[in-house]
Amino acid sequence: MALIRWEPIRELDTIQSEFNRLFNSFFDTPTAGSGSGSPRRWVPPMDLIETEGEYVLRADLPGLAENDVKIELDENVLTVSGERKAEHEHRKAGYYRVERSFGSFRRSLTLPEGVDADAIQATFNHGVLEVKVPKPAQRQPRRVRISVGDREAQPAEIEGSETVRA
Repeated sequence: MALIRWEPIRELDTIQSEFNRLFNSFFDTPTAGSGSGSPRRWVPPMDLIETEGEYVLRADLPGLAENDVKIELDENVLTVSGERKAEHEHRKAGYYRVERSFGSFRRSLTLPEGVDADAIQATFNHGVLEVKVPKPAQRQPRRVRISVGDREAQPAEIEGSETVRA
């Protein structure tokens, strides 16, 4: 009888590999009616950066032109959508490998209330979409004067070591 040493790290590697295989098979399933092999689900990477005066959204959209992308603002939800077409022909004989993902995508971001839709700017350069959304103006507190009886009170003043008048 052979003695086999148990190595927990190897077991963890096996479990991780199985989880990776499970998630990859879930997201790489063919879409209904595509008929072109096994397309992958395409979710373009996006960054959202907040500066002092605006929100900047950058999306990597390689292989697309500005006409392939649509940007909409509905209520306070900014939606970027589009589609990347497959660039290969369907072959019946032979084996080939397709790793580049394609298909339609849709990403939505909720913006703060009061964003001015007319002030949003979008540029598309070298496959990178950049959308700049100015922050809405913040409401400033308003000082209200207090009136006493029939007269309006004056703000308190402090002059040197004098007493405070109201």
